[in-house]
Amino acid sequence: MTADKARVAIYGAGAMGTVLGAFLTAGGLKNVDLITRNEQHVFGLRENGARIELSANGGEKCVPVNALFPWEIQGEYDVVFLMTKQRNNAEILEGLLPHIKNDGIVCTTQNGLPEESVAKIVGNERTYGAATSFGATFIGGGMVALTSEISAMRMQIGGYQNDGSKLPLLQEILSVIGNEANNGFVSIEEDLRSARWSKLAINAAFSGLSVVTGMTFGEVAKKFATRKIALGILHECMDVANALGIKLAPMQGHNLEKVLGGRKGIRRMISYMVLPIAMKKHKKLVSGMLKDVQNGRKCEIDYINGAVVREGKRVGVETPLCERVVSLVHDIENGLCEIDYRNVDFF
Repeated sequence: MTADKARVAIYGAGAMGTVLGAFLTAGGLKNVDLITRNEQHVFGLRENGARIELSANGGEKCVPVNALFPWEIQGEYDVVFLMTKQRNNAEILEGLLPHIKNDGIVCTTQNGLPEESVAKIVGNERTYGAATSFGATFIGGGMVALTSEISAMRMQIGGYQNDGSKLPLLQEILSVIGNEANNGFVSIEEDLRSARWSKLAINAAFSGLSVVTGMTFGEVAKKFATRKIALGILHECMDVANALGIKLAPMQGHNLEKVLGGRKGIRRMISYMVLPIAMKKHKKLVSGMLKDVQNGRKCEIDYINGAVVREGKRVGVETPLCERVVSLVHDIENGLCEIDYRNVDFF
């Protein structure tokens, strides 16, 4: 099987899924289906193509794509990129099973640590994961905004408790995006957990605070108080990962623990100064969880900061900052607290 022959599904073609599907299609793959339940989005994709506002670079990208509703799926796929919310994994995957080839795979790009829940339905041998390092905002009607710079887009892929035999195919499929974005877009991680925890650390530090304060990632990194809190959350994630025996994978070619892990003296000062620079290419990114909460939906905080808290308790590492983020986000969801920068006082 080669990339040009593979049948690919983007299940959950919201903001991130639309970007991925559009870039794969623009890269030359002709068998890519973008699947979503959002009626207006499907009709917009069909009528005008996938319209991507390049917020960080300027301009707009428009790509004709094949858009489907879930009930319109026919036949079987070689690769399914799962890009929905984690809480619905069991229901979604049970429905997808008849449409995945016997030797087909599911590659989850979801945040947090989603592979276990996917493997429970499709099996370890068919479960793969991708840690994505770019952000997008859903606009609707076939349009999304890519909020990271194109040159900063990355995907780190790996197998989940299997021999990784499908990684070359996954890499070939995603490599077509290199022509549209950057040559370093996709990389294979021998230890998927290391890539997952690197991405989880960034999400826990910035996505949660984005919900709590209403700010972009760049604003979180710039403000004195939120920068200190973000660094503290990063350190909690590093401590839990170390206790689990996991070494964080490099992000954007940089060792997170070396660059941002300083706890005392000059090293802490360097970490504090470097953080806004490290987030520069993602400064306009707004947490998808913030959009969910603003639209009256429950977000995935329990799968981001909540995952760090659970793993921390399992290995005896305290995570008070992550616990505070989870508590505040739930208070906001339940109308007990508003999205406001002044929430930093609760830390």
